[in-house]
Amino acid sequence: MPAASAKRRPRHTSKGIELPRRPHDCVSAVPDPSRKLHKRVGRRALGRRPFEPGKSGNPEGRPSGSRNRATLAIDALLDGEAETLTRKAIVLAKAGDMQALKLCLDRIMPPRKDRHVAFALPAMNKPADAAKGLSAIVAAVADGQLTPSEAAELTRLVESFARVLETVDHEERLRALEGKIGNGKP
Repeated sequence: MPAASAKRRPRHTSKGIELPRRPHDCVSAVPDPSRKLHKRVGRRALGRRPFEPGKSGNPEGRPSGSRNRATLAIDALLDGEAETLTRKAIVLAKAGDMQALKLCLDRIMPPRKDRHVAFALPAMNKPADAAKGLSAIVAAVADGQLTPSEAAELTRLVESFARVLETVDHEERLRALEGKIGNGKP
């Protein structure tokens, strides 16, 4: 193996300053004002930022209610055509086009997020009553009156209500103790 291939190639130099080979190496290089830098070298590569840290170029942010340009363009194209397109979708759905039928049904009857649950919880007046409420929920799931996801939501409701009852109970007991201590002082 020749010794020349093991040598490191010299770096490009200009006026005695060693310059980087790639534009992204310019962070450590001293820029020469008489030499134009590569187009791809940005402010960050030169160690400058476009804005001060913590301050943006638009401190107000995007105005509320403003819409995307693409959405505005689509609205302009469809303006006045909504009724025609809707009628066409209905005609296609009646002709048996399943995608058009699905589109129409999704608009007429959107999928439900939640439904009213007709379920009577026992009265809960103290934290210990939460156990009765949870027992009633478990029994309703076993009977098929509630789905497991509905039961999970009701369980969270009962647990948070029990925490509120515990907090109120602790405050009442604390006030009673403070009242006894305050009356016993000379």
